[in-house]
Amino acid sequence: MSKTVEPSLVSEIQSSRQQFLALVADLRPDLHRYCARMTGSASDGEDIVQETLARAYYALPELHSLPPLRSWLFRIAHNAALDHLRRYDRRMGRPLDDVAEPADEAPGAEDELSAREAVQAAVSRFLQLPPSQRSCVVLKDVLGHSVDEIALLVGLSVPAVKAALHRGRETLRKTGEAAKEETASAPFTASPEMARYVALFNAHDWEGVRAMLAEDVRLDLVSRSRRNGRQEVSGYFGNYEQLGGWHLVPAWLEGREVVAVFRGEAEPRPAYFIELTFSEGRLASIKDFRYVPYIANDARLVCARPACASKP
Repeated sequence: MSKTVEPSLVSEIQSSRQQFLALVADLRPDLHRYCARMTGSASDGEDIVQETLARAYYALPELHSLPPLRSWLFRIAHNAALDHLRRYDRRMGRPLDDVAEPADEAPGAEDELSAREAVQAAVSRFLQLPPSQRSCVVLKDVLGHSVDEIALLVGLSVPAVKAALHRGRETLRKTGEAAKEETASAPFTASPEMARYVALFNAHDWEGVRAMLAEDVRLDLVSRSRRNGRQEVSGYFGNYEQLGGWHLVPAWLEGREVVAVFRGEAEPRPAYFIELTFSEGRLASIKDFRYVPYIANDARLVCARPACASKP
């Protein structure tokens, strides 16, 4: 027999969660910049941010006092990202690269790799670095942490951090030369299902859009709510009708199709993106990042129109 939960308790839980999310709101963009580069994916990076915040929220009752928020959340994010990488490598049948750098290796002088170069590097390029090098380079060159701070966050000695920075920067610089030759703005052809969905959405043909839904379609309105089944998900489109001003464009991100969302047709860059999955011609899942717009900052989107191309 299921136990009835008092409405007042539900309200209290929801209120405390909103207070916590408000407390960490300013840190979420930087957490995402870190997690996206650790996972090599803007979308997977947001999954790790969500996991980090969940771990932190449920750990709060066990704390006697709140630790320095930024460093605490980054330590949780670092461990969550490593857990993600271990799960991925187990699925791929390969071991995770050693996290710790040997501290007895000569760290050498810090190389001159500007923060600008690291920030402009494609998120996926960081996957070419072992996890320890990746975390050190992101924390130092993208987020501006000191070497001492990095050592505390990732659990390495200061010489090991310097060694990881030196090797990681070298690798990133070498791969950057090859990346310059890529044609990131090359056009692509949207799949028939994606092109039809976008055309119907932009035409506000909600009956046509709903006709594309699979019976067991899943919706993840990231950081807000989840719905399952055609009946529950159908209301999602009515919400977009009320918002107005947006325009969808088929796009390419990290080797797969997505939908870039512009707040208006005249906007030069997309505000966020939506991931769609189709199965046998039906829409099986929707993952909408409307409520985490910072995700577009680290997403190298290539659209069916040149104005969509994200900054390099």
